Amino acid sequence: MIQILPLEGLPEIAAGDDLSRRLAALLHAGPVHLLPDDVLVVTQKIVSKAEDCFVDLAGISPSLEAITLGFEVNKPAALVEVVLSESSAIVRKAPNVLITRHRLGHVMANAGIDASNIGSCNSSKVLLLPVDPDASAQRISDACQDVFGFAPGVIISDSFGRPWRLGTVNVAIGVAGMAAMLDMRGTPDRDGRTMEVTHIAFADAVAASAGLVMGEGAEGIPACIVRGLKVPHDARGSNTIMRPQAEDLFQ
Repeated sequence: MIQILPLEGLPEIAAGDDLSRRLAALLHAGPVHLLPDDVLVVTQKIVSKAEDCFVDLAGISPSLEAITLGFEVNKPAALVEVVLSESSAIVRKAPNVLITRHRLGHVMANAGIDASNIGSCNSSKVLLLPVDPDASAQRISDACQDVFGFAPGVIISDSFGRPWRLGTVNVAIGVAGMAAMLDMRGTPDRDGRTMEVTHIAFADAVAASAGLVMGEGAEGIPACIVRGLKVPHDARGSNTIMRPQAEDLFQ
């Protein structure tokens, strides 16, 4: 049976906090203890906070490109300037919509930049994605290894919108200690037919399930354990989930 267990009691995370050790210590103290084959899912928000990925829009001088684009998409020019700095390409633009290819390869709204649940609503600060979410996940897994003697799978999750469907769903932007993708090609289905194209976005599926517990608003649950899975190991990280740009037929 699969269980999704909220990790409660984590204090507000601030820039410079050792999030990895805080999470490991909280898991050691209980009431939820880490077990082998557990997957620890952690929201991008607290990872970015701990890694001080804040930008104050009040200190940004927007370029002419950002001013022009901001007018087109009805967004502040300073925000657009930061979006551009975090992106390798603009994928789509329309009033109130700016979709870019993030420097990490994700195609997402506003380069993943967010202002929700990061502190005072009167602040002009926004929060960027971690510099290297896979490395962030690995540090958390390593800290758990130090405390428990085993390294759990760790997912850094973020909420994405999806083409052709409304609403957001949690996906994995950082992965360590587990497979991000399961390649089922060459295995039989229950009728004995050999599957030829089936890949399962395993880490995304786990992140989405965790999102049901962690929520998107004022729930205050920034991490949880997903228990009861058979977790294959793979050291390749989250890049295995991302479709290569050459195969993107919808850009």
